[in-house]
Amino acid sequence: MNLANIAQARFNMIEQQIRPWNVLDADVLNLLADVRREEFVPLAHQALAFADLEVPLGHGQYMLAPRLEARMLQDLQIQPHEKALEIGTGSGYMAALLGRRALSVLSLERIPELATSARAHLQQAGLHNVEVRVADGSQTLSGLGTFDAIVLSGSVPQVPQHILDLLAVGGRLIAIVGDEPIMSAQLITRVDEAALRSTTPWDANAPRLHGFAEHSQFHF
Repeated sequence: MNLANIAQARFNMIEQQIRPWNVLDADVLNLLADVRREEFVPLAHQALAFADLEVPLGHGQYMLAPRLEARMLQDLQIQPHEKALEIGTGSGYMAALLGRRALSVLSLERIPELATSARAHLQQAGLHNVEVRVADGSQTLSGLGTFDAIVLSGSVPQVPQHILDLLAVGGRLIAIVGDEPIMSAQLITRVDEAALRSTTPWDANAPRLHGFAEHSQFHF
C-alpha cells in the first residue's frame, strides 16, 4: 500500500470499525490515528493491518482485532502518571498504545522470538518507556510490584489470583474471559487492599493466551 492508501485504510479502521464499537474517547481515537499499526504487522500479512480480524503472528499467536484493543484501552482509562502491565506482548502494538498513555509499561511475552520482534517494533516507534520481558504470565509472577492498569492481550478461562494480586489500590484490569462461543470483557477494579469490583461491559471472543489453566471438563 502507498502512503495515501495507508492513510485511508487507517481512517476507515477508526471510523468504520472502532468508533461504531462505542470507542468515543477522543484521546484514544487520536492515538490510534497516530501509532502506525502497519509497522507492527508481519510483512506477510501487511494487507491485513487494518482489517477487522486477528492477524497471525506465528507460533500460534495473534494480534487482537483493532476494535478490541481500542475498547480495552478506552475502558482502562490510563492516566499519565500510572504504571501498566501487559500479559502477552505479541507484536508490541498494544504495548505501544499503552506506552503512549502510561508513565511506564512492562509487557510479558512467553515466546522469545515474538519478544525480540516486539522490541524492534517499539524501538522503531520511538517508545522508550516500554520494557518487553520474556516471561510466562500464566505462572506466578514475583518481584514485579503493583500496577495501576493491567491488560491481558488474549482470552483466558478466568483471571488467576496471581495476576489480581498485582493490582494496586484503584488499579484496573481488563481481560476477555470465558469459553467459546461466549466470552465477555471483564473489567476488574481494586477498591481497597481486600476488595475487588468486577463488571462485564461488553461481549467479544478472542484467541487464547497460552498456558492459562482451562476449566475442568466433565463428561458423563
